Amino acid sequence: MNDQLNHMASQVAAGKMTRREFMGKAAALGISAAVASTMFAGAAHAAGPVKGGTIRVGIQGGGSSDSLDPALAANATATQVLRLWGEPLLELDPNGGLWPRLAESFEASADARVWTFKIRSGVNFSNGQTMTADDVLATMERHSGEDTKSGALGIMRGIKDMRVDGDQFIVELDKPNADLPYLLTDYHLLIQPGGGKDDPTAAIGTGPYVLKSVEPGVRFVGEKNPDYWDDTVGHADTIELIVINDDTARVAALQSGQVHMINRVPPRTAQLVGRAPNINLRTTSGPGHYVFIMHTNTAPFDNKDLRMALKYGINRQEMVDKILFGFGSVGNDTPINSSYPLFTELEQREYDPDKAAFHLKESGFDGTVLLRTSDNSFPGAPDAAALFQQSCGSAGINIEIKREPNDGYWSEVWNKQPFCTSYWGGRPTQDSMFSTAYLSTADWNDTRFNNEQFDQLLFAARGELDEGKRTQMYADMSTILRDEGGLICPMFNQFIDATTSDVDGWIDSQNGFDLNNFYAPMTMWVAA
Repeated sequence: MNDQLNHMASQVAAGKMTRREFMGKAAALGISAAVASTMFAGAAHAAGPVKGGTIRVGIQGGGSSDSLDPALAANATATQVLRLWGEPLLELDPNGGLWPRLAESFEASADARVWTFKIRSGVNFSNGQTMTADDVLATMERHSGEDTKSGALGIMRGIKDMRVDGDQFIVELDKPNADLPYLLTDYHLLIQPGGGKDDPTAAIGTGPYVLKSVEPGVRFVGEKNPDYWDDTVGHADTIELIVINDDTARVAALQSGQVHMINRVPPRTAQLVGRAPNINLRTTSGPGHYVFIMHTNTAPFDNKDLRMALKYGINRQEMVDKILFGFGSVGNDTPINSSYPLFTELEQREYDPDKAAFHLKESGFDGTVLLRTSDNSFPGAPDAAALFQQSCGSAGINIEIKREPNDGYWSEVWNKQPFCTSYWGGRPTQDSMFSTAYLSTADWNDTRFNNEQFDQLLFAARGELDEGKRTQMYADMSTILRDEGGLICPMFNQFIDATTSDVDGWIDSQNGFDLNNFYAPMTMWVAA
């Protein structure tokens, strides 16, 4: 039997036997479906990428108001769509390092104040136009202008000058910043012809796919870009994204074979999903976190004591146990955890109804707090809101929950309403996370946090070359956020995705975000 199985595996590796044929022959030899599926996957992976076919993705997070403008991408679906057609200068590799994309190399001055990026030659946009350093400059200008609404605005602060010299894009900073290349991996900063200034929603980029069908909140179809420059990315002929915001429907689509992969498997049912035939559960720990966010400039959340009452009124361990079902860890009202470099662990804030009641009394607030939520904010968010309501009730804090529609949550609730559930996928460095969401001038400052000491520390840390001092600066910033900010971070989630055995090439990654930083559809291939 071993000889037969080895021969079958070699046939798969040579591309001469399909999955259906392999499974049928294995069954005839008395091999269980589960074992045969594992054997086939191993043989297919050893064979390397298979070109062609269609990969279908069931993805959560989209809405009918989503834009194709990279500057405005604010959820999982929008980010996944961007990955199809566009690319940044640099990307994160699976180990957290840098993966050159449209910048083939870069170097810094001795003081990390001037950075030079050599722009890759021979790369065309999907409209046939050659990509140049001038397009890079125009793109960065659009995301850093005073009138921009870009989610990358926070990380563009501190740039003194940008210019082009031949095939080089040069950035001069107000102050040194050793993290600048990591900041430029931000998924909003896709290089567009002319910077996208004429039509930022045209979806013209240098990515591996060209959008052929666009139905926001419903479906997107990308076909392989025949002029794409990198043959290690984009193996399928077609990638179809199907927006399925309902957790049960998304899992059912995977199990029925309607799609090859899904993001955000509900933690409640993850173990069960992983035991299903031909399904592979993919879990990744990292900087992702599920949160409750308060606008610190809006009553009643402009009252520090009320914010502190709500922070002491949440039972973090209960959230991890009952919402994440162990697929994560306890948070501490800061977006930074041990997945970040230069991390310092702070004293853990615990659930304390007595302290919550004390701060509630000190605040003078005696009304009801309105909390908005939706399944679209994070898996299990309405249940998490109910747990929060219950634990706060023990301290005399009254929370009213308003369940908002999934469609439109990211355009009508998040970053607009003063108290709601949300999530962050995290960023590669503290500077990137803080600059995007907590710098007072950041467009995505979704807690309206404004602290002069925090801003000063952020800018000072960028130029601090002493690692010990820089580590302490980041710890001080986390402490300020924890004690002064509008962020309630009860838990850091694992990213839980799932794929069928009909696709291969999964790469374990330590980066944040779903589906291997949303590259899985482009780096995987159809196995049969």
